[in-house]
Amino acid sequence: MTRFINTSLSFLICLHAFSQAKGNLFIIGGGHKSVALMQQLISTAHLNSNDYIVFLPMATEEPDTSYFYIKQDFATVCNNKVVSFNFTKNDINKSTWIDSLKKAGLIYIGGGDQSRFMNIVLHTPVQTAIQQAYKNGSTVAGTSAGAAIISHYMISGNQLLGDTTYESTFPKLLNDNIEIKEGLSLLDSAIIDMHFITRSRYNRLLTAIAKYPTLPCIGIDEGTAIIVHNNIVKVAGASQIIVFSNPQNLQVTNKGYIKFNDVKMSVYTDGDEFSLR
Repeated sequence: MTRFINTSLSFLICLHAFSQAKGNLFIIGGGHKSVALMQQLISTAHLNSNDYIVFLPMATEEPDTSYFYIKQDFATVCNNKVVSFNFTKNDINKSTWIDSLKKAGLIYIGGGDQSRFMNIVLHTPVQTAIQQAYKNGSTVAGTSAGAAIISHYMISGNQLLGDTTYESTFPKLLNDNIEIKEGLSLLDSAIIDMHFITRSRYNRLLTAIAKYPTLPCIGIDEGTAIIVHNNIVKVAGASQIIVFSNPQNLQVTNKGYIKFNDVKMSVYTDGDEFSLR
């Protein structure tokens, strides 16, 4: 059990507050974002003409390129101003950016490496500002790595056993093979994986549910999103999401292999809704 799971009372109170947050989460599985999906994002955020969008590019090594393309994506569906705050360890307390982040109508987190992003913002004023904006009514969106970041239990993508060379999915179902780190903690009731069907990440997510069997594990495919408000989830986009939950008689063999008798598997498409409770 990793150190961050031993939460303090204040953190538990914070998570309860987020379950009653006024804002929305718009979590995209990566890949191409259609105009229809971007329109739904803007509709979900309920932006008025004076609202602005903050883009956070810290997951990528090419923040300027990412900013260029995301501005083009937003320009097709709205006229709202889009600003990029590329926080680093040296300006993590930059008050003007922090204040603007708290008041953003929409916060959008780009793709790349989720650990790179969280290594910069974990337990900093940036994380607090994102949490406060979401609690007060802002929509927080993320794609690819930016999707994994949204939850408390964040899949890093790394394997911990045997050959730990990065692979798109895991070649074996081994106990404790998945690295879970602390994310932004806007969603504590599920684990998120992305590019899911396109990259066949079933083994990775089954490893996650073996580690956290009480949490639904949601695999979001490319071009597809889940919209979360008060633990109600709506699916949007071109493909599907897959949810694993409730593994039965979970066991680990003496060779470290995971096994269970049954697991609930649900497949949802555009317009479907379900509850995380």
